[in-house]
Amino acid sequence: MPAAAVCAGTKTQRQSETANMSESYRAFHQRSIESPEAFWSEQAAMIDWQTAPTRIMDADTPPFVRWFVGGKTNLCHNAIDRHLADRADQPALIHVSTETGTERTFTFRQLHEEVQRTAACLLELGVTKGDRVLIYMPMIPEAAFAMLACARIGAIHCVVFGGFASGALASRIDDATPKVIVSSDAGSRGGKVTAYKPLLDEAIRLSTHKPDAVLLADRGLAPMALVPGRDHLAADMAARVKSTEVACTWLDATDVSYTIYTSGTTGRPKGVQRDVGGYAVALAASMRHIFDGRAGDTYFSTSDIGWVVGHSYIIYGPLLAGMATLMYEGLPTQGMDGQPDGAIWWRLVEKYKVTVMFSAPTAVRVLKKQDPALLKKHDLSSLRALFLAGEPLDEPTARWISDGLGVPIIDNYWQTESGWPIITLANGVEHMATKFGSPGVPMYGYKVKVVHEATGEELTAPGEKGVVVIEGPTPPGFMQTVWNDDARFVNTYWKSIPGRMAYSTFDWGIRDADGYFYILGRTDDVINVAGHRLGTREIEECISGHAQVAEVAVVGVADALKGQVAMAFAVPKDAGALTDAGRARSLEGEVMKRVNDELGAVARPSRVMFVAALPKTRSGKLLRRAIQAVCERRDPGDLSTMDDPASLESIRRQLDL
Repeated sequence: MPAAAVCAGTKTQRQSETANMSESYRAFHQRSIESPEAFWSEQAAMIDWQTAPTRIMDADTPPFVRWFVGGKTNLCHNAIDRHLADRADQPALIHVSTETGTERTFTFRQLHEEVQRTAACLLELGVTKGDRVLIYMPMIPEAAFAMLACARIGAIHCVVFGGFASGALASRIDDATPKVIVSSDAGSRGGKVTAYKPLLDEAIRLSTHKPDAVLLADRGLAPMALVPGRDHLAADMAARVKSTEVACTWLDATDVSYTIYTSGTTGRPKGVQRDVGGYAVALAASMRHIFDGRAGDTYFSTSDIGWVVGHSYIIYGPLLAGMATLMYEGLPTQGMDGQPDGAIWWRLVEKYKVTVMFSAPTAVRVLKKQDPALLKKHDLSSLRALFLAGEPLDEPTARWISDGLGVPIIDNYWQTESGWPIITLANGVEHMATKFGSPGVPMYGYKVKVVHEATGEELTAPGEKGVVVIEGPTPPGFMQTVWNDDARFVNTYWKSIPGRMAYSTFDWGIRDADGYFYILGRTDDVINVAGHRLGTREIEECISGHAQVAEVAVVGVADALKGQVAMAFAVPKDAGALTDAGRARSLEGEVMKRVNDELGAVARPSRVMFVAALPKTRSGKLLRRAIQAVCERRDPGDLSTMDDPASLESIRRQLDL
């Protein structure tokens, strides 16, 4: 999940932006690299073990790594059960839906009961240790119950983004081969209800593998036709099971906890496989060292459980730390009454005393279009930091949200494959300087380098652009392999750099003299204009700096003469540019001149077109490949996760003018 700028909200931090990497953190990181077994043995003490590991790290068959070999533990025990003695009546899961106007809070004791009830239903349906359970649900408490119930009994959960199209869902059913699918009648987004059951029924019809059973949460949002013998209402089944007390199954640390499919996958799905013990330790350590999470506090991630952020920092990470986790269903500008409210997130921060918040730069850009006074409407004194990841964060947006909230804005760079941040600031170890445009420095356990794409040679000079790679052994929490395909894991990730066995992030980057990294975009998002290689990120950063541009996406479009040309699609702050051709031409000229002056004529887009909104997934990720496909008159592919299909149609219309 590419990320970029970090900015801080205090004068001291702003004054220290040019400081070197903290010597204290440097030593912390160096020890994790030079003495990984001793380092991670210490971190392992943050979780409970039924049986202590006999070997901390097994890296005998690179690039595969096995962590905490011989140890037995359980994610659900560490997320819930171990907290019952000290904080049973403390809030654990807070669910807020502006779609249904509901708010519910579950204490650790109540969450324990609900998870056991769901686990009992899964056992009744024949699920045992190692079986797969596919979860296809909206952002509701029952989704969290299902994930934790799988962890409790040793089943492997595979969460697929709610509302995913039937064809894409079918391919994941065939890859995961689940014994049971857990779903719901419907989800809702911006007041628009999407019936899940028909999509699921069609996916099962299309799939070769057929699940034994489907367990359904009925929200009363859409009618459901139940398939006799296969479909079960969760409420009815919970009332029928003999006992809702389900003990945790102690698992080997190296057992599989879950699989999750990477976004943007083409062709056969690529399931990232993650372990139990290494993941638990990695998340527990990150909550302390990176997020400064404290038991009894509240953590609010605005992501979705369909993405890795939702796994790590909605469900598992905060609960491992003994924090309450706020699970949100709705838009960032939608109030509890369904009416527009650009301050809804800040109302929740005030009400639930949120201390740590995690969101995406694109969400901040949406909020940036609102009245800035909304940032001051609620008491945000509990909030210690806002973490952002998923998309590049431009400097104007970073400054806007930092000045508005008055708290540190901490960017972080990572991927589905890594499971937790690769590059950020470990302020839980020592407060570090921030730099605009940089997510920070490599996190403990990660040996991050910049290498030449063609030779594999490490690029050590500041500012040299290359591919960001991670040298093995990879730390705990990192993917074990690709589900059912070790060869694909090795060939895709570890053999793309000539002459070097290293994990490729497939991102361009540079490193400065202080050791801070800057991510410049995907290697496959590079534009080759008449032999000049240009990163879309660099052009986007330049355009977004224009005072009248709220948001921008740049893609490379095939050109018979130059190979490719850059094309920009921007959301103007002045809506008049959308309807007044003269104003649009004037603004386009200003943007073109800005790029020409700052990056040179070769980087100047062939066109800058103005649209009301950019096509994104419901988690806020820009669909650049879909934009590129439309520009090249190609099929944009599966758009089932698109938040607003009309945005892509708007681009089509602009191209036809």
